[in-house]
Amino acid sequence: MINQETKEKILEAARIEEVIGEFVVLRKRGSNLLGVCPFHNERTPSFTVSPAKGFFKCFGCGKAGDSVTFIMEHEHLSFPEALRYLANKYNIEIAEEAPSAEMIEAQSNRESLFAMTEFAKNFFRDYLWSNEEGIAIGLSYFRERGFTDEIIRRFDLGFAPDKWDGLTKSALDNGFKLEFLDKTGLTIINEQKQYDRFRGRVVFPISSLTGRVIAFGARILKTDPKSPKYLNSPETEIYHKSRSLYGISLAKKDIIAKDVCYLVEGYTDVVSLHQAGIENVVASSGTSLTVEQIRLIGRYTKNITVLYDGDAAGIKASIRGIDLILEEGMNVRVVLFPQGEDPDSFSRKVSTVELLEFLEKSAVDFITFKTKLLLSETAGDPIKKAGLIRDIVDTIAKVPDAIGRAAYLRQTSTLMEMSETVLLTELNKILRAKIAKQQGAQGTQPTQSYQRPKNLDAGPPELVPDGEEIILNDIEKQAQEDEIIHDELNTSNQEEELIRILLNYADLDFVIPGTEPEHPSAPIPTVKVKNFIIGEISEDGIHFSNEFYAGILAEFSTLVEQQQQYEAQSFVQGLEETLKATAISLLTTRYELASWEEKGIIVKAEKDHLDKAVIDAIVYIKKKQLDKFLYELQREIKERVVENIEVDDLLEKYNRFLLIKIELNKMTNTVIQK
Repeated sequence: MINQETKEKILEAARIEEVIGEFVVLRKRGSNLLGVCPFHNERTPSFTVSPAKGFFKCFGCGKAGDSVTFIMEHEHLSFPEALRYLANKYNIEIAEEAPSAEMIEAQSNRESLFAMTEFAKNFFRDYLWSNEEGIAIGLSYFRERGFTDEIIRRFDLGFAPDKWDGLTKSALDNGFKLEFLDKTGLTIINEQKQYDRFRGRVVFPISSLTGRVIAFGARILKTDPKSPKYLNSPETEIYHKSRSLYGISLAKKDIIAKDVCYLVEGYTDVVSLHQAGIENVVASSGTSLTVEQIRLIGRYTKNITVLYDGDAAGIKASIRGIDLILEEGMNVRVVLFPQGEDPDSFSRKVSTVELLEFLEKSAVDFITFKTKLLLSETAGDPIKKAGLIRDIVDTIAKVPDAIGRAAYLRQTSTLMEMSETVLLTELNKILRAKIAKQQGAQGTQPTQSYQRPKNLDAGPPELVPDGEEIILNDIEKQAQEDEIIHDELNTSNQEEELIRILLNYADLDFVIPGTEPEHPSAPIPTVKVKNFIIGEISEDGIHFSNEFYAGILAEFSTLVEQQQQYEAQSFVQGLEETLKATAISLLTTRYELASWEEKGIIVKAEKDHLDKAVIDAIVYIKKKQLDKFLYELQREIKERVVENIEVDDLLEKYNRFLLIKIELNKMTNTVIQK
């Protein structure tokens, strides 16, 4: 564990313009540097680096951070790995600190599991290359499939000896505990004996995102009706099937570079495509595609191309994965290989150029794919065709983007020779059924009907014809009204402005308007921005609704309590990771004033009229708070009137708050309608 002193040395040494300059061409713009963002495709530069503050911010995709954050994002490293990267760049010796006993034990157990899987990988690999059985059976099998020795070594393919305890005995002899053989699923233990899970099979190690071996998949080579063709490691502390993808550690860089991920079914498909020169490919590790796996791919690209073999039955069984991909907002295309072919077999029959050409020309959107796949089954049967159309529209309904849904609907109309209006009606039914189901799950029961206000439409506005009705009860109507008022009274914008001022000017002094010196010769009293804002907020009991702004405000409160000085870079470095991006965004400005002074034009900067900026920010948030109080009083007054209860005390309080609001409005030159 890297100690705090070393972390500080690394952060002090890492000049952000040098770190980012190795990956992005930066050009001077005022006091900042500007370049093309490396995290998303753009032509007009919006990636800003501030050497003075030590931060970067992209105004296109929103990415923001410091040197460590940039390396973590760009190189896909963990925080400790990014620190080590920078320490190596700046020749800083890393000093470790002793973790707690609990951390040592937890880390020790986890590392023991990794050590166990690493040993097993080496055991299977060495057995493949060095043992007669491994060479004769395992290596021969891989070579017969057309795998080169180089690709076999790249994927660390191996062979499990056809013995009851080949791996178990070797591991125990090398000092490994039976406990970790059991916890990794490599050894099965029962009352009678302990034996290897993988026996007489070729082995495919499964790695984590960072390349550490976490599990294994194994294929049997002899015909045995009692044994499954493929056998996989069970779920363990370090291996979760639903969150793992075979080949991801080798594929991630190429996925980013190509901006597309090919998704296949089997281990050999991945290996064969790599050998053919296509490395942006992963497999779902012997499990049905999961949301977690889709999101893992989503870290690197929003584009997935699913490669299916020619087995129609298998395709229908796995087509649910397309719906999951769409629900996650990803773009999905499908490639169907010729009958009897799969990515493994097809890639060995054609050249790399021919394979790439086939993938490019054969890739179709999911509507075209479903239509071609299922339309032949509906020939001459209008009922079956109607069922297919409903199936396709149901898939379209899973697309979260309304514009995307509209585009897919138009395409379906053309392909299926069906009126777009009819399809639109069917889509609305599906969307409404989904809403009703969600409402039912929340325990709401419809009681009365009313015309739906367009601005409160629960479904996509452009896909819900005017004149249709939905059923809502009184509770839901009140909830919708409360939601509108909540949005109007939301103080998030005012909270953001206060935090922005604090981050940029916390330790500057300003004069509170109307403040007079004690006597004519005395200096006009000033106050620091952070002291004034924190004092005003505390005194009036103002609570921030935005968790990020509230978190940053709490850190400023600590500064004031401890009477510490504020320095932007060190303050942000000390924030939790969840707060850093927010703080950096508010510290980084997209535009800078031109040098008008050279032309004899004096332009005042914000800090030149800091008194107005600070006072306005405080007053506006107080006004919002008062609006909340007034709204709550109005509701309470209405309730009392309905119940015939005295309201004089509430009216008095309401008028008092209204007078305070009038005074606040005078301070910001706002007219209030009574």
